[in-house]
Amino acid sequence: MSTLAELEAAADLVHSHFPPTPQYAWPLLARRTGAEVWVKHENHTPIGAFKVRGGLVYMDHLKRAGADVAGVITATRGNHGQSIARAAAAVGLSSTILVPHGNSTEKNAAMRAFGAELIEHGRDFDEAKDEAHRLASVRKLHMVPSFDPLLVRGVATYALEFFRAVPDLDAVYVPIGMGSGICGLITARDLLGLKTEIVGVVAENAPCVALSFEAGRAIPTNAAQTFADGMACRVPSSDALDIILKGAARIVQVAETEIADAIRAYFEDTHNLAEGAGAASLAALIQEGSRQRGRRIGLVLSGGNIDRSVFARVLAGETPAA
Repeated sequence: MSTLAELEAAADLVHSHFPPTPQYAWPLLARRTGAEVWVKHENHTPIGAFKVRGGLVYMDHLKRAGADVAGVITATRGNHGQSIARAAAAVGLSSTILVPHGNSTEKNAAMRAFGAELIEHGRDFDEAKDEAHRLASVRKLHMVPSFDPLLVRGVATYALEFFRAVPDLDAVYVPIGMGSGICGLITARDLLGLKTEIVGVVAENAPCVALSFEAGRAIPTNAAQTFADGMACRVPSSDALDIILKGAARIVQVAETEIADAIRAYFEDTHNLAEGAGAASLAALIQEGSRQRGRRIGLVLSGGNIDRSVFARVLAGETPAA
């Protein structure tokens, strides 16, 4: 999807906004899993999630292309929306963000703080996305998709940082929502000529990408009832699936209780805050257990944007409902 020169140029753009995020090997995670565990801390970006990278690259391209755009619109469960709102404001564009009813109140507040008009619609992300497409036509706004080569190029900059800092990783676990995170990893790995195994992670309650990977074609589901809202998708992107089918080793499904356990483990072992999707990679590594024992493993902590009330329940030993 990109050349190495294009990816490096994207990294330069991203780094003009914030420095590379750190990656650390955590000894307590090693003790917990039996592997040497390196965590890529995308919870340390200006929006607390990896998505900010894609928005910056997408909006920069839109601006340089000279498109006559009055504003942009997109749909999200939160992190993609924060990315687009922040990046749109940086290039002088208005942003309209669609979220489903019952979305994270704290992510909603963050999107508004970046200047977005926030509209609640539908029961889940996919219904919000359909309404965003309708409003784009009605209001003559530029529709920013959830998956796009430019978004992937931006997101792939975290993978470029990670692989250059720790080039001999045996495997990297990464959560999957609409697919930019895992596709960015696959892109960077292949451009660098590495052999690192890429393992995708989804919630058992939102398994469309896992089902699609197994079938070799897009398989939508009727529901995506997971409290890990970054993975709560019912309809996979066919473009993302093409890349995942060619470049991922496998897809692991994790239960809601495993995600909650991993959030607690991150806090206990590293004192880092992880949202549900952010903790999913660790949940999958713990689930796979002896398979990775003694190996050098990367985990993508994709974000730390979890509502305080939800986090309090997790720390109290509960598994929140979707």
